[in-house]
Amino acid sequence: MQIFETSFQEVKLIKPRIIKDERGFFTESYNKRLLSENGIDLNFIQDNHSLSLEKGVIRGLHFQLNPKAQTKLVRVLAGAIYDVVVDIRTDSPTYGKWESFILNDENQLQLLVPKGFAHGFCTLERNTQVFYKVDEYYSPEHDRGIYWNDSSLKIDWPTSDPILSMKDSQLPNIQDAEINFYK
Repeated sequence: MQIFETSFQEVKLIKPRIIKDERGFFTESYNKRLLSENGIDLNFIQDNHSLSLEKGVIRGLHFQLNPKAQTKLVRVLAGAIYDVVVDIRTDSPTYGKWESFILNDENQLQLLVPKGFAHGFCTLERNTQVFYKVDEYYSPEHDRGIYWNDSSLKIDWPTSDPILSMKDSQLPNIQDAEINFYK
């Protein structure tokens, strides 16, 4: 397992060990002990799995408020995504900054998205399946988000005409979002 730093100290890109042969591949997609040995000691309690049928689907930017905030470990089972994290810790020097990553079924990269970051992705291929672990249960009353195309964030999405859920199309800009995260 390799762990790569990102522009945010808390966000990590993880490459599990992949063993390939003529049959395909084998990987330990999650190993709590190895992550813990690398300073990532989390208790994941729920798995989520999404299928996006079309290219250009944007899901996000999502987060849950404290005390039900979630850390996510995101991976792609099939297809590809342009994955985005936004620092929403209001007193952080990187508040409102974002970084993107390409996750797909070939590179097998995983993204650790800690509490205090909004998360979203755009599908780059049809029939994309995203799987992620979280360390807190889903809580509808704490569920929040930020509009995908907030002009103050200037996220360079790979589409200008995404397929959105009704919920995601009505999310507020970052300056109007309810946020209770601090560095």
